Amino acid sequence: MKRARITGTGSYVPVKTLTNADLEKTLDTTEEWIQTRTGIRERRIAAEGELTSDLATKAAERALEMAGVAAEEIDYLVVGTITGDYPWPATACVVQKNLKAMNAAAFDVSAACSGFVYALDAAVKQLEVGSAKKALVIGAEVLSRHIDWEDRNTCVLFGDGAGAVVLEAQDGENGILSSHLHADGSYLELLYQPGFSTRYPASEEGLRDRLQYLKMQGNEVFKVAVRCLTEVALEALEANGLEAKDVDLFIPHQANRRILEATAKRVGFNEDQVFINVDRYGNTSGATIPIALDEANRAGRVKEGDLLLFDAFGGGFTWGAVLLRW
Repeated sequence: MKRARITGTGSYVPVKTLTNADLEKTLDTTEEWIQTRTGIRERRIAAEGELTSDLATKAAERALEMAGVAAEEIDYLVVGTITGDYPWPATACVVQKNLKAMNAAAFDVSAACSGFVYALDAAVKQLEVGSAKKALVIGAEVLSRHIDWEDRNTCVLFGDGAGAVVLEAQDGENGILSSHLHADGSYLELLYQPGFSTRYPASEEGLRDRLQYLKMQGNEVFKVAVRCLTEVALEALEANGLEAKDVDLFIPHQANRRILEATAKRVGFNEDQVFINVDRYGNTSGATIPIALDEANRAGRVKEGDLLLFDAFGGGFTWGAVLLRW
């Protein structure tokens, strides 16, 4: 049967590094407090004028180069993002223009930190049914422009970056084995950005109330995230007749280290099975999994035939898992 197989990975993070020591100078916090509670030491911040589409384009170029695929061969391009260049059109259309991938359908997926997993699922379905032959899936965010730098409970968590994969329809047993997506909108106000939108149009009152920034109830998000990440990971394993010990590499959404460790323990993974880079990049939302995958791939942590499990959770709430054989 035809499976959607990842044939190239790429990532890009901005040059500027913002450390916990830097934040200590402007916030009522300490380097030790941040690292103890989040596992984050530093994050990357986009330069002035550097856009989500810029990060996405650079990550995509690296993925295409690894796959040996020309941009004009891509017929399906999806970007998972909640920090697009514009409210509309889709940032995917900007990336398509940048790459000169003019044969590709292009659109964005808005599923917060689950954006890459949701976008990946959309592309996989097209490849499996033969509607597309080569797809480019990107997770890209510039969250630094959507967080309140006076709110120490949120601004210490997030960073900017992009990751990308090239998918090709190929015969054989290797490729995406299954994906499992879920959502529950009743949790919306635990993690969201209120404005500016049709619900809260831009206004002086809205600016005064700082509605343009991300809002989060961290303790409540933590509890639900660990439960949902655990449940969907186990769902993916059970659907394929597998156990945690069968997985070669678990790549979860890099929200914070405590969430990752709690989830891994509940699913049954040991430390060697889990890829973590949240300490260097923070939470880049929909970009965390493809950045981590590219790092693992280029470091030789992924070999042909390995079983990989992606696991994501984000505002909405949305969550999902993807199991694949490399």
